[in-house]
Amino acid sequence: MTTPHLPLQGITVLDLSRALAGPYCSALLADLGANVIKVESSKNGDITRLWPPFEDDHSLYFESTNRNKSSLALDFYSSEGQQVLRRLVANSDVLLENFRPGVLQKMGLDHEKLRKDFPQLVTASITGFGTTGPLKNAAGLDQVAQGMSGLMSITGPDDNQPYRFGVPIIDMTSGIFTALGIVSALFSSQTSGHGHHISTSLLESALALAAFQGQRYLSTGELPQAQGNDHASITPYGVFQTADTPLIIAVGNEKQWADFCDTIEAPELLNDPRFSTGRSRTENRDELKPVIEKHLEQRPASHWLASIRDAGIPCGPIYNYAQTFADEQVDALQVVKEVTRDDGSRLPLVRGPLSIDGAPTDIYKAPPKLGSDTLSALEQAGFSTTEIEQLLSNNTVAATANSHQNADNH
Repeated sequence: MTTPHLPLQGITVLDLSRALAGPYCSALLADLGANVIKVESSKNGDITRLWPPFEDDHSLYFESTNRNKSSLALDFYSSEGQQVLRRLVANSDVLLENFRPGVLQKMGLDHEKLRKDFPQLVTASITGFGTTGPLKNAAGLDQVAQGMSGLMSITGPDDNQPYRFGVPIIDMTSGIFTALGIVSALFSSQTSGHGHHISTSLLESALALAAFQGQRYLSTGELPQAQGNDHASITPYGVFQTADTPLIIAVGNEKQWADFCDTIEAPELLNDPRFSTGRSRTENRDELKPVIEKHLEQRPASHWLASIRDAGIPCGPIYNYAQTFADEQVDALQVVKEVTRDDGSRLPLVRGPLSIDGAPTDIYKAPPKLGSDTLSALEQAGFSTTEIEQLLSNNTVAATANSHQNADNH
């Protein structure tokens, strides 16, 4: 690690999750120094290992959210595998899972029993629809939650064309919420001596993102409408065409409005009663936007980007990812880190979004091959050489060829 003291160093997270919500959560915890042991099915591992896009045989979907972790390959459903799980739990501070309700209980690891046997253990669960209600046992995925929560109804060009977000945003926010809950529970367990069970669901996370749009309906009965690329309640705030390429411009208060009108050389807008307040500008946004764009179309985006930013008004381009990763601000943040996979190939990855004491969290370990850390993880949990050899011989666990090297280097 390049950062000498990370907040979660000394914390061991046993991560039984797969796909995205749970792995996104454990990646954030690993960024903060936690020792994350990713326990995967020895048959095929995390399902995302099979999902595109691929670079040669490497799933980039998997690799994007499994930095800084170790992989232990285990037969979850054998009696021997469940005994291994219990010993791993006994050596852990956190157990994270995103199975359907009841699956963990079938493994002999239901939360009530875990709390009794390991009182300081923090357990965390992510489900599709929660642990109660008619859909508690139903399978849930990101876009299903986006649609059911109302988010898709306010995303897109109009009410007849609902759009999903371009990445699995509900999986990712569920992971963020769960990481926050885990860290809070760890703090509590250190002071009280008692762990907590943290849970959320994709649906609850999606509903938590409703913000003022959901509140609009709850308080007034008014259904929010899709606004395309315009902010739902602040004007002008959205995408505006210039002489060449569009820009995002966000005018958030009256001073910015006056400065904006001055910057685009449109003093007449300040004296127009239709645009005199933030509320009236939003009510008359259809009349305001073409007037603004008439001024913006006199000069290229590069001119407006500099002058509007100089005026202290938020403004930015709309990039594709090639432009994003070439941007000097992104480069200055050192967001992209390069690591070496077990096979020697190089992998550029986006680091976690946090900095600790001014230093960005690092990527100190490439996403693991399935079972690459089986031996070292078992040794950490106190398994003897004889026990490990027996587990390997009866296929309770599996280890890759370089697992011995990882055990020696741990």
